[in-house]
Amino acid sequence: METISQILFRVANSLLIPDIMILLLLFIRSLLLAGSFYNQFMVKRRNDMLLNDRIKALSPATIGGLEASLPGRDNSLFTKYLRDMLSTPPSEAYSDFLISNYENEAEKDLALSKLLAKMGPVLGLIGTLIAMSPALVGLSTGDIAGMAYNMQVVFATTVVGLVVSATGLATLQFKQRWYAKDVNYLDYVSRILTSQIPNANENQDAKGR
Repeated sequence: METISQILFRVANSLLIPDIMILLLLFIRSLLLAGSFYNQFMVKRRNDMLLNDRIKALSPATIGGLEASLPGRDNSLFTKYLRDMLSTPPSEAYSDFLISNYENEAEKDLALSKLLAKMGPVLGLIGTLIAMSPALVGLSTGDIAGMAYNMQVVFATTVVGLVVSATGLATLQFKQRWYAKDVNYLDYVSRILTSQIPNANENQDAKGR
């Protein structure tokens, strides 16, 4: 039994350095995510001010005005798909295809936030538990300096893991609401566009008669 315990202890200790390295990489990635999130927030704020009222007041007669009000270049995923939807002939099948693709790309963008939100606490807890063991050994043997060092590792991994998780969770919550709203707008624009199709068919039938 003692041999098995020693093996487990050595295996656990060998995981501390990889755990800290991965945790530091995720921390750096969370900082980059925070920067890109701020940029995305500013772009979305400008787009909302430009497009929200036009979309809410949209009608078949004002479709051209909405397309003309789009930014000169696609500065977000929403404007890219909205431009594509407006620039193609109305088709319910193609609109559904675009909305499904948009949801898939939005899910890919959310993947990093989900990863950070889930893995931050896990890696922080792993580092905490691994470093806690030698800290307790140091306490029992009177090695106060060794215990203090290991307690620093305990607190550091916990804090970094929570910061990583908080960044992922915060960005995830905001982005999920943004994308849900954008999907709703795309669906609304799609319905306005495809509502013209029956009218066009009726006009053709009337001309044929």
